[in-house]
Amino acid sequence: MTRSPPRRASNALPAAPALPYSAVMRLRAAALAVTLLLAACSKVTQENYAKIQDGMTEQEVIALLGPASESGGMSVLGVSGGSSKWVAQDAVISIQFVNGKVVGKSFAKPPAK
Repeated sequence: MTRSPPRRASNALPAAPALPYSAVMRLRAAALAVTLLLAACSKVTQENYAKIQDGMTEQEVIALLGPASESGGMSVLGVSGGSSKWVAQDAVISIQFVNGKVVGKSFAKPPAK
């Protein structure tokens, strides 16, 4: 008499029921709306750039633009300096700081791809 090997319990999850076409389209439309809304909410704008003035503190700039995408700095003989970039899909704001205050700024729109 031959014995067959014992059956193992399956770890596979049951298949999820398929969503109706209209539900799938609503989900896609909602995802697109959220994406567009987030893109429209970018704080990296020409208007916000114009609000940045020499002498503003780094904290004031962060309150206006949010956290920087990139930052770097150094300190020499008691003078600290650094630069930060705020990068969005259609614009880049670069700010230079000395001792925590704005001393320079630039606004750029990346070239169209």
